[in-house]
Amino acid sequence: MRLFIGFGLVVSMLSGSPAAVAANIGNPAYTDPGKTDDDFPFQGEYVGEITHDGQPLRFGVQVIALGEGAFEAVAYPGGLPGAGWTPPHKIKGKGARAGDGRSAVVKLEGVDWGGVTRTGEIRTLDGTTAIVVQSESGGDVAKLPKVNRKSPTLGQQPPSAATVIFDGAGPVNETNTLDAPRITADGLLMEGVTTKDSYGDGLWHIEFCLPYQPKDRGQGRGNSGAYIQGCYEVQMLDSFGLEGKNNECGGVYSVAAPGVNMCLPPLEWQTYDIEFTGPRFEGDKKITNPRMTVRHNGVVIQDNVEIPKITPGGPQQQERPVGPLHLQNHGNPVRFRNIYFQPKS
Repeated sequence: MRLFIGFGLVVSMLSGSPAAVAANIGNPAYTDPGKTDDDFPFQGEYVGEITHDGQPLRFGVQVIALGEGAFEAVAYPGGLPGAGWTPPHKIKGKGARAGDGRSAVVKLEGVDWGGVTRTGEIRTLDGTTAIVVQSESGGDVAKLPKVNRKSPTLGQQPPSAATVIFDGAGPVNETNTLDAPRITADGLLMEGVTTKDSYGDGLWHIEFCLPYQPKDRGQGRGNSGAYIQGCYEVQMLDSFGLEGKNNECGGVYSVAAPGVNMCLPPLEWQTYDIEFTGPRFEGDKKITNPRMTVRHNGVVIQDNVEIPKITPGGPQQQERPVGPLHLQNHGNPVRFRNIYFQPKS
């Protein structure tokens, strides 16, 4: 027996003229969740239980928009990444949208996991959007509501001993800690900026929002990075629903893949909390490599990882006891807020 979950997705959507920033290869890069496209409302995370042989099976599902009505879906037995799922078992499917606006429907197929055949659709029930799984006879047997996960450290206030790098309260294009920052009209920090000062061991808190670029792929989709001491990059990328590699969100670029892919959907605010211990030197000789522990949206994804080399693309090409924070400009409109550094006591 096989369990085949083919989701037919139905949601109500408001029409409008999409407003987008041009991506570096000419595709749209949306920065306002209220001005996207007809696919954006389908994208997101869903969680619920399906009963099979009298036993409840918990599933998390991530639905990823790929542009022009195309979708991928990844189902996680046990729950979403970081919230019940045990790697590596997951189920992948594909989908396509038919229609526009309120009449749009997306059918997904190919999501299967050892049992009986079932189908479903996304419905809005009492103001809640959910995947409704149906039996072979057409009756509803399970509902997987859409969820909007938030990092437990989102909006966290800096400790008294911390240095505030950016809080959005300063004048446009002027802060005391950043070199030539670019600020959006609504007070968000744009990509491509470096701190004026250098920092050593301590905790970095960084909040970031990745753009929605449904037609882009790989390293061209919401790409930036936080270079600690200007040398060691924790990658930022729209990796929602991907494998979780060292060049994807949460990876120490070219060094270590994240233990779990905690990337949320684009246009959701996310957090990095990075505990960093810098290299040690005797004279000009490095005797100890730097290490970092990274929490992505509150979940440990890098646990005291040793970094044996400078990662590519940063502004500093020589390791030192201290260095600046650099937020990379990779041609995508990534936004930042609430950045601070707390030194180790």
